[in-house]
Amino acid sequence: MSESGAARIRVKIDGLVLEVDAGTTVAAALVLAGASGGTRLSVRGEPRAAFCGMGVCQECRVTIDGRAHVLACQTLCRDGQMVNTQKANTR
Repeated sequence: MSESGAARIRVKIDGLVLEVDAGTTVAAALVLAGASGGTRLSVRGEPRAAFCGMGVCQECRVTIDGRAHVLACQTLCRDGQMVNTQKANTR
């Protein structure tokens, strides 16, 4: 349990294991993991990341457990979840 009383879960983001409170969105976990440079690249190669926080802009798309184009701002972390950003795959 964390200080807030929430259960802790582990997710893997671009190979980094991160422990977060249950109920944390994937977008928030990405920020905690240091993905401040974005989660994907535009067709011009510009970094993109969560912007609206409600799924409208679709800039926060990531691959979760092999499923592409999942909105990180609308998805809660699950224990054992594997999140991959496009930027990690293009390095």
